[in-house]
Amino acid sequence: MYTQLEQREMVSPPVNVSTLARMKAKQEKIACLTAYDASFAQLVDLAGTDVVLVGDSLGMVIQGHSTTVPVTVDDMVYHCKSVSRGLQRAFLMADMPFMSYTSKDQALDNAVRLMQEGGAMMVKLEGGETQIDIVGYLARHDIPVCAHLGLKPQSVHKIGGFKVQGREAAAAKHMCGEAEALEQAGADVILVECVPNEVGTAITEALTVPVIGIGAGPDVDGQILVLYDALGVTQGKVPRFVRDFTAGGLAPMEGAKAFVAAVKDRSYPAPEHCFS
Repeated sequence: MYTQLEQREMVSPPVNVSTLARMKAKQEKIACLTAYDASFAQLVDLAGTDVVLVGDSLGMVIQGHSTTVPVTVDDMVYHCKSVSRGLQRAFLMADMPFMSYTSKDQALDNAVRLMQEGGAMMVKLEGGETQIDIVGYLARHDIPVCAHLGLKPQSVHKIGGFKVQGREAAAAKHMCGEAEALEQAGADVILVECVPNEVGTAITEALTVPVIGIGAGPDVDGQILVLYDALGVTQGKVPRFVRDFTAGGLAPMEGAKAFVAAVKDRSYPAPEHCFS
């Protein structure tokens, strides 16, 4: 009983939205990893990860699909439940899967499921200006929201593959405008994927909320990787922004700690992990 009060006495109290905002203000980098089960959740939590994302990437790394599109809300709730049981300190974010937020009411219903049933503390949805009303609606219902810009994996069939976004000046300017509008609508975090360094920098400088990057350069407020990529589990070709933190024979726990340390000391991402 009164678990939250007890946790406040921890050496490292649980991360929340205010923690992330303070980290941005202090220019302290935010380390984020995905997890999909209780065992890995406990591992990344003990490694010092600030944010754990139950990503719809589970469709690819867990279920074996070629995209995230087949993932359902039930899938996400199931994996969120598992991950939430393994966390003590890290902040738990969950993806809203493909076509689970096509209207305000649908988005609210599914966000509530992810939080009430799954234990998520924030939901993440893909989309820019088309999702401003949804983000605002969720925010008005006190649901923390992360908005996902840049490469949006749920749109892979529409954009014709996994491609770097925002390389053209007009597209970059538009994306920055979307980020500002999403913040104004009530987004608490912005995640930016696969954009040139200068786009990640511009968005970070324009916003007061934290900006998390994956392939978005070194100047964003935090970095996130799919856990299986960071631990060298993924076979075959991996995205340019991936670094294997178990290279040299490190165990998974040490690899996760190495990721957190590299984000904090700004040695990751290095130039070879970035786009221009």
